[in-house]
Formats: sequence, structure tokens, C-alpha cells
Amino acid sequence: MANVISPLPGIFYRKPGPGKEPFVEVGDTIESGQTIGIVEIMKQFTEVQSDTAGVIESFEAADGAMVNPGDTLVVVREGQA
Repeated sequence: MANVISPLPGIFYRKPGPGKEPFVEVGDTIESGQTIGIVEIMKQFTEVQSDTAGVIESFEAADGAMVNPGDTLVVVREGQA
């Protein structure tokens, strides 16, 4: 398992915008470098990308939750892609 962590403090969003589909869902196969969410701080949006290819195992941060640097956002089961 690999953890995707927040690079900075802010609000974690699973979608690129209101009314849009989430970047990824639990069970989705992802590639290394794929965007899994965004963190917003003071109207600045930073994409969060996975360093690992695999399958999304779980979201550890809820959509719209406050996160801090180093917080685990997503758990990826490696090597399934």
C-alpha cells in the first residue's frame, strides 16, 4: 500500500469543480502521476497526484475536509495498474 499525502494545508476536494465528476473513485485503477484530487488554499488550487500506479483502496480525507501537510488523502494498492 502507498499513501498519497497532502503537499500543503487547505481544503481537499475530490472533484475539479461543483457539479463535476470526481477525479477518481474507490476501486479505480490509476497511473503514476494521475490527479486524484485538489487542495485549495486562499483560492489557489493545487493538483494532488499519485506517485504510484495501482488501485484506489480508500479515501482517508473526506471531500471538503481541512487537511494539513503530510496528511494521508488516499491509500493506493500498488502494482495493480
